[in-house]
Amino acid sequence: MMKNFIVQSVKVIFFVLWMCCSSTAFSQVHGDTAAAGQKTIYFFSGLGADSSVFMNLQLPGYHKVFISWIPALPNESITAYAGRIKSQITTQDPYIIGLSFGGIVAVEVSKQIQVTKMILISSVRTKDELNKIQFFFMKLGLHRIIPRTLIKRANFLTYSYFGARSSIDKKTLTALLHHTDVPFFRWALKSIAHWDNRDAPEKTIQIHGTADRVIASRRLHPDYRIRGGGHLMVFNKADTISKIILHYFND
Repeated sequence: MMKNFIVQSVKVIFFVLWMCCSSTAFSQVHGDTAAAGQKTIYFFSGLGADSSVFMNLQLPGYHKVFISWIPALPNESITAYAGRIKSQITTQDPYIIGLSFGGIVAVEVSKQIQVTKMILISSVRTKDELNKIQFFFMKLGLHRIIPRTLIKRANFLTYSYFGARSSIDKKTLTALLHHTDVPFFRWALKSIAHWDNRDAPEKTIQIHGTADRVIASRRLHPDYRIRGGGHLMVFNKADTISKIILHYFND
């Protein structure tokens, strides 16, 4: 019983580490310079203020803006947090891409503003797509007892769990974990445990990897399954994902 508890606890830690890794600095919104007539895509990353995970996406003809995480308030829900962070969206009827935890926040934002189209990558539409065992262990309050060193250091277990196989993948993941904002991580763990959305967002497609171990694909019915894609696939399978994004947004 105790062994199973420890195993499940470690899985929850890994789950939230990737869902909520965030930079120690909460920077301002940034992106490239918009050209006349360009449509704007807003990116919600699972990696806090660090937008580098999207760097390999090729989306010509679109103005890219990366949403920056803001500090969470004590006991703030994801819905309330989305109500504050949506102020960074300054164009009408935007296009949105949400990755992992950023996808959950994007879902809540899409309930509060008019969105043209939205794509969720390695993320979920509703609470029911998340593992019930993970919810149970998160509600036990693990966010209060997880050591900082476990949150911020990569090892062979985290490489395996997140699908970081190449040296570039491992280097990227190591840097992201090292810069994790621990207070934000603990808030995110608590807020996910109490997220209660059961309504799938409209005008939204879901892209998921068949080898994703953070959010198991067997619980989802995505519009696109990326064979062999892990939770890092937006970085290491960017060519395939870029084509899907352009096809959906241009349709």
